[in-house]
Amino acid sequence: MNAYSKTPLLDTIRTPDDLRKLKIEQVRQVADELRQETIDAVSVTGGHFGAGLGVVELTTAIHYVFDTPRDRLIWDVGHQAYPHKILTGRRDRIRTLRTGGGLSGFTKRSESDYDPFGAAHSSTSISAGLGMAVARDLAGGKNNVIAVIGDGAMSAGMAYEAMNNAGAMNSRLIVILNDNDMSIAPPVGAMSAYLSRLYSGKTYRTLREAAKQINKRLPKILANRANRVEEYSRGFMMDGGTLFEELGFYYVGPIDGHNLDHLLPVLKNVRDMETGPILVHVVTQKGKGYGPAEASADKYHAVVKFDVATGTQAKAKPNAPAYQNVFGQSLVKEAQKDDKIVAITAAMPSGTGVDIFNKAFPDRTFDVGIAEQHAVTFAAGLATEGYKPFCAIYSTFLQRGYDQIVHDVAIQSLPVRFAIDRAGLVGADGATHAGSFDNAYLGCLPNMVIMAAADEAELVHMVATQVAIDDRPSSLRYPRGEGRGIEMPEIGVPLEIGKGRMIRQGNKIALLSFGTRLAECEKAADELAAHGLSTSIADARFMKPLDTELVLKLARDHDVLITVEEGSVGGFGSHVAQFLTDQGVLDTGMVKFRSMVLPDVFQDHDTPAAMYARAGLDAKGIVAKVFEALGKDVKTETVKLA
Repeated sequence: MNAYSKTPLLDTIRTPDDLRKLKIEQVRQVADELRQETIDAVSVTGGHFGAGLGVVELTTAIHYVFDTPRDRLIWDVGHQAYPHKILTGRRDRIRTLRTGGGLSGFTKRSESDYDPFGAAHSSTSISAGLGMAVARDLAGGKNNVIAVIGDGAMSAGMAYEAMNNAGAMNSRLIVILNDNDMSIAPPVGAMSAYLSRLYSGKTYRTLREAAKQINKRLPKILANRANRVEEYSRGFMMDGGTLFEELGFYYVGPIDGHNLDHLLPVLKNVRDMETGPILVHVVTQKGKGYGPAEASADKYHAVVKFDVATGTQAKAKPNAPAYQNVFGQSLVKEAQKDDKIVAITAAMPSGTGVDIFNKAFPDRTFDVGIAEQHAVTFAAGLATEGYKPFCAIYSTFLQRGYDQIVHDVAIQSLPVRFAIDRAGLVGADGATHAGSFDNAYLGCLPNMVIMAAADEAELVHMVATQVAIDDRPSSLRYPRGEGRGIEMPEIGVPLEIGKGRMIRQGNKIALLSFGTRLAECEKAADELAAHGLSTSIADARFMKPLDTELVLKLARDHDVLITVEEGSVGGFGSHVAQFLTDQGVLDTGMVKFRSMVLPDVFQDHDTPAAMYARAGLDAKGIVAKVFEALGKDVKTETVKLA
């Protein structure tokens, strides 16, 4: 052991088995050292921060009391699991978080036996936990299943669907509600902790069961009165727990999630309960134990690398405006001219740029919480009354509202405007957050206009176009990060629906881009020109309706036509191919057609540039695809050129 280590006790812990060998009075020191290690690690890597700091004591207590990984521990969303990763054999890799080949920023089954369920989207833990608990019961097992769900995740309907099912089944499932800014709990202190220990203890539960049996033998009027007395007394003790009791959960709490003297005995009582399901209400503070995070409005929810002493984040100076900000500013300008425009987001106001709109039009902004299904149908309702809703949701999260897009919006041809942020690969968040599928899952829907912005100026015009489309739904996709730094229009001008644009005219190779790979197409065209291959570039702008005139012209006037998009198979390239085959263009063999899409795998996290290079969707990959279509080897051709 290093005599100068800031974490001497933590240094002795490789897995929770080591933690469980310690005396109970040592657990506080482990938690303090775990917080220090989390701060130091995230200062180097960046990533989600505030939520992890808030669950340091809870993480330590759960692993101390429960027999993980035999007891299954599920972290909802998973972004608060960095301390969990440090305690479960991954400390030596914690400074590789969210980097290529390193640890995931979320829980991941393939990474560790201590991650029984992968999660990066919200509100899945209770459903998964119930599945595990039922599987255990069917197999005759005895292990515990613990789902830790945060306050924000409790705003999604799926959590209540799961609780309703769990309450009806009486399966032994433990749900820990990590309440870090819901403010539904009264001040937590010694009395609350004492009462929580009392009614999670066996004596109280046995007496309660006995009372129930006696009640069955009492006249109905007396039994009902006795039940009400018990309900009122528990309601007085618990506050806030009535809803969970009505859903069939045995409610314990609220307890101070940073006080191990309160936390450990309650968790032990809950562990030893023989019936279920149980909900433990734990109150924590996001960013706990790190001054700059505690003082910050967002509690340092997500950070880049930072200086531990000051909390100063090392943000690079942006060269161009972020796409989300361009969207927010454009929507404000449109809304100044049109009072029917409203904005909707599902708990991601700053991530989508809706926060900018909210500052200008607070009464016309609606953050519905982590409830994408509701967001879409809520927008549909607004559209029926003549309003112009902009539903700004990440591509990966819009997946959660798919039935509503089909049933409530598209079939009724309601003019809901989908602003789809984080289109394409997103980098450090990895496969769970990649916007890979919206071209495919929206492209098959009748009545849908689908656009992709090639740059930030196009985004401005496409927002104006969406305002003008008032007879059917529309979607506009754009990526995470900064634009290209090009000159911006003063105002957005609606585009002609279904019309692309020529960027560069050639006569041998045609590159048809949909989205922000246009910049890579331009680099590829320069390289192809150096090889003597005259190259046209077109920006499709629209996937639906497709610019069939442009597609036909490119196919007939060039030897090779290649579509390029930041999406999976089944998207833009598939629509172009369908059109070309229907027209018989490919029957003659006059043009060699290829479509470039994301590979048919879930790509692990890395920098976006590295991910696109691996996907073959950078300039080098485009050049290689052209030579492949021509039946030539790009390396040989490069040597000839040299």
